[in-house]
Amino acid sequence: MAEYNFQEIEKKWQAYWCDQKVYEVSNQSDKPKYYIMDMFPYPSGAGLHVGHPLGYIASDIVARFKRLKGYNVLHPMGFDSFGLPAEQYAIQTGQHPALTTEQNINRYKEQLKALGFSYDWSREVRTSDPKFYKWTQWIFKLIYNSWYDNKQDKARHIDDLIEILEKEGNQNIDAACDVDTPIISADEWNSYSEKEQQLFLLKYRLTYQAETTVNWCPALGTVLSNDEVKDGFSERGGHPVVKKKMPQWSMRITAYADRLLSGLDKIDWPEPIKEMQRNWIGKSFGAEVDFDVEGSEEKIRVFTTRIDTIFGVSFMVLAPESELAIKLTTNDQKKEVEAYVEAAKNRSERERMSDTKHVSGVFTGSYAIHPFSGEKIPVYIADYVLAGYGTGAVMAVPSGDQRDFDFAKKFDLPIPVINDAQKLTETEADPTKEGKIINSDFLNGLSPEEAMERGIQEVEKLGIGVRKVNYKLRDAIFGRQRYWGEPIPVYYEDGIPKLVPDEELPLDLPQVDEYLPTEDGDPPLGRAKDWNYNGHPYELSTMPGWAGSSWYFFRYMDTDNEEEFCSKEAMKYWQDVDFYLGGSEHATGHLLYSRFWTKFLYDMGIIEVDEYAKKLINQGMIQGRSNFAYRVNGENKYVSKGLKNQHQTTPIHVDVNIVKDDVLDIEAFKKSRPDAADAEFILEDGKYICGWEVEKMSKSKFNVVNPDELVDKYGADTLRMYEMFLGPIEQSKPWNTNGIEGVYKFLRKFWSLFHNGDTFSVTEDEPTKDELKVLHGTIKKIAEDAERLSLNTSVSTFMIAVNELSSLKCNKRSILEPMTIILSPFAPHIAEELWHLLGHETSVVDASYPAFEEKYLVEDSIEYPVSVNGKMRAKISFSADASKEEIEAGALANETIQKWMDGKDPRKVIVVPKKIVNIVV
Repeated sequence: MAEYNFQEIEKKWQAYWCDQKVYEVSNQSDKPKYYIMDMFPYPSGAGLHVGHPLGYIASDIVARFKRLKGYNVLHPMGFDSFGLPAEQYAIQTGQHPALTTEQNINRYKEQLKALGFSYDWSREVRTSDPKFYKWTQWIFKLIYNSWYDNKQDKARHIDDLIEILEKEGNQNIDAACDVDTPIISADEWNSYSEKEQQLFLLKYRLTYQAETTVNWCPALGTVLSNDEVKDGFSERGGHPVVKKKMPQWSMRITAYADRLLSGLDKIDWPEPIKEMQRNWIGKSFGAEVDFDVEGSEEKIRVFTTRIDTIFGVSFMVLAPESELAIKLTTNDQKKEVEAYVEAAKNRSERERMSDTKHVSGVFTGSYAIHPFSGEKIPVYIADYVLAGYGTGAVMAVPSGDQRDFDFAKKFDLPIPVINDAQKLTETEADPTKEGKIINSDFLNGLSPEEAMERGIQEVEKLGIGVRKVNYKLRDAIFGRQRYWGEPIPVYYEDGIPKLVPDEELPLDLPQVDEYLPTEDGDPPLGRAKDWNYNGHPYELSTMPGWAGSSWYFFRYMDTDNEEEFCSKEAMKYWQDVDFYLGGSEHATGHLLYSRFWTKFLYDMGIIEVDEYAKKLINQGMIQGRSNFAYRVNGENKYVSKGLKNQHQTTPIHVDVNIVKDDVLDIEAFKKSRPDAADAEFILEDGKYICGWEVEKMSKSKFNVVNPDELVDKYGADTLRMYEMFLGPIEQSKPWNTNGIEGVYKFLRKFWSLFHNGDTFSVTEDEPTKDELKVLHGTIKKIAEDAERLSLNTSVSTFMIAVNELSSLKCNKRSILEPMTIILSPFAPHIAEELWHLLGHETSVVDASYPAFEEKYLVEDSIEYPVSVNGKMRAKISFSADASKEEIEAGALANETIQKWMDGKDPRKVIVVPKKIVNIVV
């Protein structure tokens, strides 16, 4: 038989696809469009391991399937190529991040191309390419020059706001703005200097500068997002992170909070992702209430969703970052408070919210005055209250909140509740139980909902509070004190930020001597020489990593356009992403920010959709399957798994690449560990059997499997199908190379259907009924699987079909040609080779998916199990269209059945069509 030489075949067709530009797609077509996209990767120096291609393989199968079904398919790929790792490497080595990034991208592209993906590489984007980030800077300028009109519920150009201010001031403006924005008249606005006007507009702009509490990492010299901080340390490098106030660029994503919430209802995204975004936005309805402070002009404003619990308040709590924390601290408490506030800075918000067992706090020495009872209420500082949510202060109701209850217990504070007689008492309460905490004529006897509404009305009437909708969502900090990022297109004139003109874009990254902050503490861009705009200094911060990833999917539509973000024609044709595939870890980062930018661009009339991806699928993680050798404690001796219980042993991670079917290559192991070179190995049945367990795939566990090695050994088609075979795409699953041989054998078996010995042998003979049944069953099942992304069952279907066709000794063109088309999305290289051997001159990707015909699956006859008195006694075949009467008569006439009836007449005959016959005698 002609050999299935996958190495030769795969290189041949990868070159052909590239040379013939098979996967390049036009923005103009009479075909329906289908836009399928992967989350573009960050190109790390380690390259891909077998877990990375999982989603790429699935999306490629769907892309190829849709093309066969007659769609004009856009399937692009690019690189999220700004990032902290490249900058850290640059700091360590002095090498420019662009060089290492380029090397890493080339490595990734080599690996991706080796897997035969149908990417249109002519549309490749890189966020670090000035031709790309020119438009990221352009969008930044657009956002800066906009404000959010709550009345129209959309963003508008800042010129519209200026026109209103000139005519009538801001008395009638309902907009997203800073909380301290003053009300001014038109005369006041028109009397302002240019500097005063620009400073005032910053209170409305969707991108603005303000003093912001940030996660500052001194060792990295940069601000980190909440996602980059864990337990008070940077995720990268494990350096301490502290809270620090500094001038910072932010984006007013909070203006879009409601639209980001409601938009979730119209997109087909996984419910866990939607729920994470809902929780992150955190919309809640309630009231803000002011508490006076004894002996102070200050007031403590709290936000509460249960104003009806105000009579259960026994203490107040301020966030450590709150400005009131220091203001309300008495002299005798100052030292203790300052120490506590400093310690709280080192704990991340995530840690503070999730650590319910840690109860800590400190008394300020001040007392608030209850607005209804007039009682004095002690004011504490505690890190379970966050400055970023509500007002940074809470009225503590220990009988209604677990953390308030725990705090009250620790500091021996009152826990007031209502007893059955509705009299205020002081006793321990169970905050897990719903209880009324009402002791007032205006709240008595009302349901919680009624009491809430009545309570709001009462505080508004007294002038001590207002109705309020609150959000957990905070404005997104946009600046980063790093080098390797998009320069912010801003310069400063007389301290006022001004935008670099469009014709000067892109504002390129300058050369610097080092990638560290300056001696004065400025970001690395402060090292650039003569870097200014007509003598005015440029902004020294760069954009965060999420800037480019918030819009890249639109650039894929029109990557070569140097005059526009994306042409109207391309935008009108592609509109949005039909199918997006990527990781769930980006739920409240990229996947939220990208929706925000999309809605903004929609408001500006630049795009035609306000949600960029109709459908999202999160692929599961491929976990590592670690192998272990068992070293006898205190000896240079290793025992096989089955013998380890006879000794005291320590499991040692073994490189999975020197293990096959859990059998260790002892010589390779000795070479990999110098301390094992002279070790003794105790075997079982002549083999050293390793133990195993499922862990995260990582270098430290020696369980990383390089796809390059598997492609070299088995071929890309085998690897593609095997990764799908491991299980449903959305589920995490362990990698186990042990099963890959089965897929490799399947492909060789498929190849052999087309060959007789060394000769390619496909006949023009008419297919049999059984062969047509196999073909059309496969056509139907694979199409259904591709539509619902059940690709693991597709691989099983192919295996069954090929086994049946092999048994039928089928080598007929009318069967094998459509089978080749069906297989091509999964195993494109072998399919392309066989397609051309069948005599075709164009690529198999230009074929049409075979039409399914139901008639070939209709059975001519049906085999019925026939029971006598409930026990199956025979199987009898009847025509598929036989009537109940014909089936009954045939069953009673059968010799075997007559024998079991023993000459008795049937009392009842039950015929279940196409299922069973049961005779009762």
